[in-house]
Amino acid sequence: MTRMFRLLVPVALALLLAPVFPWSAQAFDTRAKAAYVMDVTTGTVLLARNADEPLPPASMSKLMTLYVTFEAIRDGRLSLDERLPVSRHAMSYGGSTMFLDTTDRVRVEDLLRGIIVLSGNDACAVLAEALSPDGTEAGFARYMTQRAQQMGMTNSTFANSNGWPAAGHRMSMRDLALLSRRIIEDFPGFYPMFAETEFAFDGRAPQNTQNRNPLLRLGIGADGLKTGHTQEAGYGLAGSAKQGDRRVVFVISGLDTAQIRAEEAQAIVNWAFRQFVEKSILDAGTEVARADVWMGDVTSVGLTPAKDINTLLPVLGGDDLKAEVVYQGPVRAPIAKGDELGELVFAPEGLPETRVPLVAAQDVPRGGFVARLRTVSGLLLARLKQGPEGAL
Repeated sequence: MTRMFRLLVPVALALLLAPVFPWSAQAFDTRAKAAYVMDVTTGTVLLARNADEPLPPASMSKLMTLYVTFEAIRDGRLSLDERLPVSRHAMSYGGSTMFLDTTDRVRVEDLLRGIIVLSGNDACAVLAEALSPDGTEAGFARYMTQRAQQMGMTNSTFANSNGWPAAGHRMSMRDLALLSRRIIEDFPGFYPMFAETEFAFDGRAPQNTQNRNPLLRLGIGADGLKTGHTQEAGYGLAGSAKQGDRRVVFVISGLDTAQIRAEEAQAIVNWAFRQFVEKSILDAGTEVARADVWMGDVTSVGLTPAKDINTLLPVLGGDDLKAEVVYQGPVRAPIAKGDELGELVFAPEGLPETRVPLVAAQDVPRGGFVARLRTVSGLLLARLKQGPEGAL
């Protein structure tokens, strides 16, 4: 039976880091009902409020439709110049639309801008029906749910392609942040579309030509991604901004007005860039702990980060940064160097925890007869010392 081991280690001492300052952070007092803020450059989580609660995402869920469409274009299953028909179902959507009708055949590239800039519910349905396994929007929603699970978005389920209010159509703020980051990193060729402030299509809808993202024109590095609003969800925004070498992704939801959403988003960007400084805290290959080994030719293996660890730390002072090593042990041999065996968990005061994978520092072959006998003998001795109630 495996057990979870937690080794609490002060960063300044046990991890042999560069000089540690007394860091703490003033948590951002958001008005959003749910929020998640992450520094993409370092992976540091700066804010998490109800971040894993599945909530109605409104039009922010259009990001999943866009991601799946980008995949189809990349894989050659769809082209930007391809023209797609508009069904009665797609035309029937109200709310924010491109005002498409069944006489249209619309270029995929125009549909993408129609979703990104104009938040077109009808444009989403057109793409959904084209890419659906069974030709229906419902089938596409099921496909999106499966794809989201594969991507690690475990709190996301989709009932349609555009976020129209529907039972069971839910995403968490953390999932939306993960999705936003994947769009930025996986599709850098498409991402500049999210910074476009206007798209007139063919002039048929002059009242719907402006991007609703309130940050794009403020000169603070904002370059995406998607707003959302329904009565049930409130006002939300999945956004990103880049200043210098740093990029921040954030998601907020449940705000009362578009004005409050704009104010909150700008305040989060300012806070994320101005109140933290990037620090190198651990080099790749530095052993931070040793994990017990089961049936190996040695009894333990070193745990190290696979790459250098940088994190954001508050500008102002507080307590020393501490870290915790977590792993399931003992680890069964054989073990290959680089196998992921545990995590380093740390959180400056006032910030959510950040988790970094730890890997085996060396190969550990399966032990021979003597090693196995030593392991079994050690286990029996431990049981005898613990008594019947303490048996593993």
